[in-house]
Amino acid sequence: MFQVRIHGRGGQGVVTAAELLSVAAFLEGREAQAFPTFGSERTGAPVVAFCRIDDNVIRVREPITEPDALIVQDPTLLHQVDLFAGLSDDGYLLLNTGRSFDDLGLGAFVERFDVDRCVTVPATEIAREHLGRPLPNAALLGAFAALTGQVSVDSVAAAIRERFSGPTAEGNVAAAEHAHARVLQAGRASHA
Repeated sequence: MFQVRIHGRGGQGVVTAAELLSVAAFLEGREAQAFPTFGSERTGAPVVAFCRIDDNVIRVREPITEPDALIVQDPTLLHQVDLFAGLSDDGYLLLNTGRSFDDLGLGAFVERFDVDRCVTVPATEIAREHLGRPLPNAALLGAFAALTGQVSVDSVAAAIRERFSGPTAEGNVAAAEHAHARVLQAGRASHA
């Protein structure tokens, strides 16, 4: 079972990201489960959502304390919440920012991970470019697909189109594809 924990703030589409990821997995014939947890339910409050993906029926229902992948939609949470709790050294880390891990004071922390499993992506800027709004969730799902290979970007796009329509759907798909290509390109560059 592959377990994903997504951290962000209310209004950033954290819950929607987990739901879209589970739909993308379903579209690939896999089992999936998505659910959120809230503190105070208001815009800007910290929100955590979870997604499990497996080839077998998923029976466990509790929050994910040891994720295989961690998606951080809002970097302002870095010093407010213990985001990295339970993430093992062979986990994946995807952070929404245009800054490097070193710039964020996380350089020494990410050294314990495989260089190909930690990436920063300016998902908010990508979303603004393609949607005209700062909603990073679709871009991060495209980046997640490239980083982990757990779902394809085509399945992410199909899940987005199931949930949204018209320009909203196409803008989100474009953001996901842009972030996906960016992560793939960065991966090739690090192997050169």
